[in-house]
Amino acid sequence: MIKRIDATEKAIELINILKEKHGDLMFYQAGGCCEGTQPQCFEKGGYYQRTGDVCIGTIEDTEFWVDKDLFEYWKHAHFTLTVIDAFGVGGFSLETPLKKTFQIEYRIFTEEEEKDLEPVTYI
Repeated sequence: MIKRIDATEKAIELINILKEKHGDLMFYQAGGCCEGTQPQCFEKGGYYQRTGDVCIGTIEDTEFWVDKDLFEYWKHAHFTLTVIDAFGVGGFSLETPLKKTFQIEYRIFTEEEEKDLEPVTYI
């Protein structure tokens, strides 16, 4: 099965730092402006998803949720979670005090990959 999301080594290191401090985590990627332009990291249960939102996979046992409308647009894309040294567009995500920002890089799945994608979970 082809994963829909992966993470860079730096992103995994930051997730583990945040888990040590905050416990179980979750990610949410919205499709809107401002806060929605980057993935947000919350304590698990710290963000309430909407009906129809989609979990595209996990990173370090951390669910990565995507807004239902955004998933329809990006359902043919593989996500890679990265992190940069910068202050993001807002301040709600847990990495903000560390002067880090999670980002998504994506590419379109090949036709062969599309045939063997991991299933997603819907709310």
